Amino acid sequence: MEKLSDDLLLQSYEKALELQLSTDFIQLIEAEITRRALHFRCLSLV
Repeated sequence: MEKLSDDLLLQSYEKALELQLSTDFIQLIEAEITRRALHFRCLSLV
């Protein structure tokens, strides 16, 4: 995940939610978003 740009990570999160992918996968993305302190940017996606 570290090789993904911030924008691509957030786009991946948005798409994973849209496609209702597995909870484990979404939690993995959420953990990386939190690690990068991007959680404030992700609120606009919901």
